[in-house]
Amino acid sequence: MIGVSRIDYQEQIPNNVSLSDNRRLLRALESWQPKYMRWWHEMGPVGFQGDDVYLRTAITTDIKRESAWGYVKLPDYRWGIFLTDPDPDRRISHGEFKGEPVWQEVPGEFRNPLRRLIVVQGDTEPASVEQQRHLGHTCPSLYDLRNIFQVNVEEGRHLWAMVYLLDAYFGRDGRDEAEALLERNSGDADKPRILGAFNEPTRDWLSFFMFTFFTDRDGKYQLASLAESAFDPLSRTVQFMLREEAHHMFIGTTGIARVIQRACELVREAGASGDVRRHGGIDLPLVQKYVNLHYSVSLDLFGSELSSNAATYFTAGLKGRFQETRRDDDHRLLDAAYPVLELAGGRIRTVDAPALNAMNECLRDDYVEDCQRGLNSWNKLIAKAGLDFRIALPHRGFNRQVGVFAGARVSPQGSIVSQQEWDQQVGGWLPTDADREYVASLMHPVTEPGKMANWIAPPATGINDKPVDYEYVRFHGRG
Repeated sequence: MIGVSRIDYQEQIPNNVSLSDNRRLLRALESWQPKYMRWWHEMGPVGFQGDDVYLRTAITTDIKRESAWGYVKLPDYRWGIFLTDPDPDRRISHGEFKGEPVWQEVPGEFRNPLRRLIVVQGDTEPASVEQQRHLGHTCPSLYDLRNIFQVNVEEGRHLWAMVYLLDAYFGRDGRDEAEALLERNSGDADKPRILGAFNEPTRDWLSFFMFTFFTDRDGKYQLASLAESAFDPLSRTVQFMLREEAHHMFIGTTGIARVIQRACELVREAGASGDVRRHGGIDLPLVQKYVNLHYSVSLDLFGSELSSNAATYFTAGLKGRFQETRRDDDHRLLDAAYPVLELAGGRIRTVDAPALNAMNECLRDDYVEDCQRGLNSWNKLIAKAGLDFRIALPHRGFNRQVGVFAGARVSPQGSIVSQQEWDQQVGGWLPTDADREYVASLMHPVTEPGKMANWIAPPATGINDKPVDYEYVRFHGRG
């Protein structure tokens, strides 16, 4: 790579893409900016726009090593357009055009599918902000409140990244799509978000941690597949997004770990009864129910096990596999096979399918393996506490609405069950209304620095070498 791009924060729209040299594009984005700000005020975090939040702001494209830290009011956060540095020697890694130079412009024959990929990815970014907009009022600590706002502003910046691509490379069609990204809203009856999972409200912090662990992890794998794109501006854009996405998944992984740690502590405090709920905690079986729900919903986001569209995207070079260049095959896969699950005759079995058509399943397999690593870390906490319980991923056919298992009645253990048995058992597998009401009853805000809600343990460390009891959010005019 050439080096680390610095970002010009003197620009009205911070960027490292020489935006000031492209007057047409600059005008288009300056016209979109006030509409974005209106969306942020109307659909972003409710009630905290005037407070000072301790946030990280990218100042180079290597945010792992260098970022600016400080108090920022959310509407004043410097959203912008950041691409990783170009590699002049980069070649297409897979598909029909493998080995050819990557594209700097959109080939005409791939214009529509590329635009669709960018729009779908872009639509998820503001959707998650909308889903989480009320959670600040039930924060378990200032540390967590600061974290959700960091996620929110970075998802907003990811929207900017997709809008830049639409405006820069897709002409009037792209500008229309950029406008539509602000016109759709999560859960709106008339103009909902494109993917169903992004139309469900995030009602509580346990759901938020599950979302950032499972659904943002899906985002990691979708972005990683786009990072392999032959369209170089898209690849360079999502590579930077991935560097921010890592923190979102960290929030989910450690958030759930803290819930589990506190549950283990409360089991000991409860003594012989072991009744965590009587002591105001979230019990491990309830954590398992939430895992079952959010994991199954996130599996659906990968699409059907076999997909001609996925085959086309790979062959054309628009999307690759996770870490495509590290794979030991010909990266064309014309005659290759890949194992997928099939549901037929009341039985689940593994069959070989054309690898090109199984791209979604290949990506889903990598995701499942990654999720399991997170569960392994949680189970170590439980084992260390001396409790005989393990959090497990349900069978991938459980509670699915997309693909071969859509609507099938499959238990978390992978058994096909009758509708009657499903109806009898589902309350033990997925959160019930009573479960949700109980979790909601725990959601009382804790805003004194260093204090934590009773149902969650404190983090091991603070943010950016600050102590856990640092004043991560400074309220103005209220407690």
